[in-house]
Amino acid sequence: MGEEAASRSAILEHRDERRAMAEGHAFLEEKCLLLAGEIVRELAKLEGLRREADASAQRAGTALASALGRHGLEELSVLPARSLGDATLRLDRRSVMGVSLVDARLEADSGSLPEGWSSPESRACAATFSELLALATRLGGVTGNLERLSGEYRRAIRRARALADVLIPERDRLLTELETRLEDLEREDAIAMRHGR
Repeated sequence: MGEEAASRSAILEHRDERRAMAEGHAFLEEKCLLLAGEIVRELAKLEGLRREADASAQRAGTALASALGRHGLEELSVLPARSLGDATLRLDRRSVMGVSLVDARLEADSGSLPEGWSSPESRACAATFSELLALATRLGGVTGNLERLSGEYRRAIRRARALADVLIPERDRLLTELETRLEDLEREDAIAMRHGR
């Protein structure tokens, strides 16, 4: 910061800056709390979706085993692929403390299977894998939200620590130094006036 001339106006200016830093620190702490709360909500959502996805994956595995038992690997592998052309990816956007969050959903027509999916086993297999794909879409949205939230949380924490541990104490030291020098100057002026200089 260098040697700054000690004056009332310099001290008032540094006090204003100190107050703004303290307000910024309080805002960053509040932001961290809000982000942490949103992270907890997203983690709870992720845990629920993971449980659903695990159950769906088990159902898909069972359906695949049934379809393989009925059709065999070769016949099942030549069934026409289900088109996702009619599927729609829905993104509901929202923002928390400037962080863009997305609730993603895959909406597809569950009744449109191509010709060849005639057995109940093959239709059940297609349905369970469609369900798994829809859950994977929702999981992807939540995972992306958590990445963005945790990145912003880390940045806010770093800034708050920099203010609390470096900038505010530095400003306090400068203020103390300026006030001490100003008092010394005023004392010297008072002594000089008493001695008639």
